[in-house]
Order: sequence, then structure tokens, then C-alpha cells
Amino acid sequence: MNLVFIWQSVVLMISGLLLLRLAGRKSIAHMTLSQTMVMVSIGTIIAHPIVGFSVGKAITAAGVFVVFLVALEYLQVKFNGFEKFLTGKSVTVIENGMVQMDTLRKLRLTLEQLEMQMRNQGLNNIHDIKIGTIEPNGHLGYELNDDAKPLTVGQFKQMMASFSSQNPLVPALENEKKTQDDSSIFQDIKRLHK
Repeated sequence: MNLVFIWQSVVLMISGLLLLRLAGRKSIAHMTLSQTMVMVSIGTIIAHPIVGFSVGKAITAAGVFVVFLVALEYLQVKFNGFEKFLTGKSVTVIENGMVQMDTLRKLRLTLEQLEMQMRNQGLNNIHDIKIGTIEPNGHLGYELNDDAKPLTVGQFKQMMASFSSQNPLVPALENEKKTQDDSSIFQDIKRLHK
């Protein structure tokens, strides 16, 4: 086996990763048709030198690509800095309800694309977002302002506890809820697995 061929496969893989990294952080689902065509073309161009070889060499090259990919994934898990280099890190695009337009431009995202991601997350007001980030996978991550956060069960229990001291009907409601909990479908599953 020719070691030069293996090194060519590794060089092609590294150059392909760098080219795709430079191309942006959008996942295939978020790419336009032209962006998808460019990505597919990069893969074809990178694979073209390998395809010219025999079937055995093509299979070997594909194997080298897979081994290289598994090795990269292992290194990402082992070393935090390596993960940041390969996949990138989250980029803040919204701070205290204000869109960071310069950052959007650097990411080559339009305001409309950001708003589309917000709608997909069920967000309808940009001012409700304390901090919003574009994650390495291209998705929107966010933290809501305190006033926009939904009520949690713990907060509800605290409110009910303070309310129950003022209203004698609340303990009766709590007892009714306990009997309803005993008949939930999850209780049936627990009984079946005992």
C-alpha cells in the first residue's frame, strides 16, 4: 500500500473540513439551494482525485475518511480547545432585546432569517430575549428575560403555599390533585413493572 495515497486522503479531508468551516455554520436544513450546491460541489471536488484510482484505493480512501472522522470526534470529546477549533462556539446575536447587526453580518444571516428561527422556537417578541446565540449547529439558543419566562411548578407551589395560608379551600384542592396523581398513566406503568 502506498503511504502517499493515505496522506493525500488525510490532506483532502483536512482541506475539506477547513473549506466547509469557512463556508459557514448553517446546517443543511438551513441552507439555501445555492449553498447546498456549493457544499456538495466541495465534496465532489475533494473526492475527485480519489475517484480516479482503482476501486480498492477508493475504498481505502473512504476508510481513511471514516477513520479520520472518528478520530476527530474523539479528539473533540477529549480536548475542549480542539472542539472549539473544529465546530466553533456560540455567537451572541441578541443582547437584552437588541439585535447585534454586526454579528449577524459576520455570520451572513439576515434579520429575517433570525426572526424565522425565533418563530420556530415559539418566540414572538425580540425584547423578551435576554441573550440569544447562534449555536455551532446553526440553531438559535436563547435565555428569556425574567418577565418573559414561563411559570415553573416550583414557583406555582410557592404561590399556592402563600395563598393557602389565606384561603382555607386550597388544601382541599391539593388533596384532590393527589388522588388524581395516583391514577396517572405513569402509575399504571410503575405497577406493571413491579
